[in-house]
Amino acid sequence: MKLDNSNSNSNGQVSLPAAADVSPPRNSDDADEAFVPPLNFAMVDNGIFRSGFPDSANFGFMKSLRLRSVICLCPEPYPEATAEFLNANGIRLYQFGIDGCKEPFVNIPNDKIREALKVVLDVRNHPVLIHCKRGKHRTGCLVGCIRRLQRWCLSSIFDEYQRFAGAKARVSDQRFIELFDISSLKHNPLIFSCSRK
Repeated sequence: MKLDNSNSNSNGQVSLPAAADVSPPRNSDDADEAFVPPLNFAMVDNGIFRSGFPDSANFGFMKSLRLRSVICLCPEPYPEATAEFLNANGIRLYQFGIDGCKEPFVNIPNDKIREALKVVLDVRNHPVLIHCKRGKHRTGCLVGCIRRLQRWCLSSIFDEYQRFAGAKARVSDQRFIELFDISSLKHNPLIFSCSRK
C-alpha cells in the first residue's frame, strides 16, 4: 500500500483539511452568549428535556433548545427575570406547584402530576423543559411516570431516577412512580421515540 504524500510539508508531516464548522449559526445577538445547561440537564426523549431550576446563566442554552414550553413543578412564584426571558422568547410557562417535602411526610399530588403529564403528552408543547429546584425528586417522579407510559420496566425507571437523585433517592418517590395510575392517560397519543405502537 502506497501513502499519498502530496499534502505533506518539508518535514514530512501530512496536513489535513480543516474540519467543517458544525456549530449552530449565530447572529450578532448570540455572539457573546454562553451555552451553560441548567443543573441536572438531560434529554428525556425527542422534544422533552429535564433539569433543575434554570437561571440567567442558562438563558443562552435554553434559547438554543428553541423551547415552546416550560413545566415548573415548584410552588414558589417564578423568578421575574426568568419569567421575562420566557415571555421574550415566546415560551409558555406551566406551573404545577408541588411542595418539595422530605420523607417520611411526602405527599405527591396525583392530580398535579396527571395535569403535567397531559402537557408533556401534547406535542404542540414540544420542545418542553420539565424542572423543579434541583431536577431530582419532583422532576424524577414526572419523568418516571412518562417512562411508565412508554412501558419501561420498573427497574430501568428506578435506575434513571436514582442516577439523578443520587444519595438523596427517596423510596417514597419510587413507590409513587410504581403505583401512579396511568390508565386514564393511555388514550393520549404517545409519539415518543422509545414507544412502541
